[in-house]
Amino acid sequence: MGNGPSPIRLVNDIGPVKGSSNDDLMCGLSAQKAAMVVPANPGSKVTFQWSGGGGQKWPHNTGPLMTYMASCGSTSCGQFDPSGAQWFKIDEVGRKSDGNWYQMDISKGASFDVSLPQDLAPGGYLIRHEILALHLAVSMGGAEFYPSCTQVQIGGNGSGKPNATVSFPGAYSDSDPGIYDPTIYDSGSQYTFPGGPVSNLAATSDSLGAPASGSASFPSGTAAPSPSPSGGSGSGSGSSSSGGNGGSSSSATSPTSASSSSSGGSQGGGSCSLKRKKSSPGNNNHPRHYSRIMKRIMHHATAVSSF
Repeated sequence: MGNGPSPIRLVNDIGPVKGSSNDDLMCGLSAQKAAMVVPANPGSKVTFQWSGGGGQKWPHNTGPLMTYMASCGSTSCGQFDPSGAQWFKIDEVGRKSDGNWYQMDISKGASFDVSLPQDLAPGGYLIRHEILALHLAVSMGGAEFYPSCTQVQIGGNGSGKPNATVSFPGAYSDSDPGIYDPTIYDSGSQYTFPGGPVSNLAATSDSLGAPASGSASFPSGTAAPSPSPSGGSGSGSGSSSSGGNGGSSSSATSPTSASSSSSGGSQGGGSCSLKRKKSSPGNNNHPRHYSRIMKRIMHHATAVSSF
């Protein structure tokens, strides 16, 4: 897994988030700001690897995977308070054509890839990737939410603005058909995703992948800055620019400067990897109930050309 700082906001309890009005729906149970903000580009491929406690495989197999993004506005994502964030959904997957859930593949060790929207405006963003476990969703309040947030700095020259945004909490209701679903185990039943439709700023692709492997590493110069006296919550939409990042650079680092042990070199332009932060003695922050890692961002050759 690797030691050292991480761009992933770690939680302080290994249980799931329960209840649609829970503030922890933003980024996980009492999630803490991460130590790094890592560079990415429009079109970059992000790989998520979910695993169980003690290195076991993810234990659940029923329910969707959803991915959202929110601009950090004029505040560095290392100091951004997501309580006022405006999230836009970039991807959602549920059942495959064979009727089985994508989450079933995750429980067998598969990773999940999402390619970021092509027209993202430059600036800081949180990526909120979530598994919704519905094995107990036949009862009201039975759904288990597993959100995670990762801090990224988007480069390039995109100008896209999301056509619709949601807030957490607020986007979900315990009675939503995709959260309370007495027919979840019925053959042929249709699933309704919660959280509104996928934005006009949608992921360019998603896919299951082989288990992510290798130690993750990060490009230099991406440490989150110390709080600035002029800093605020900085909530805003995805059209914000990359200004106001305190001591950090406002432009994304070229992916060719990153070292990586992942297998993503065939994508062109190199890659930068993400790794989980190891808790120090006395630190009660956990990588998550059935921990997960956003293992790497792999930059496409077309994205590299925008630098």
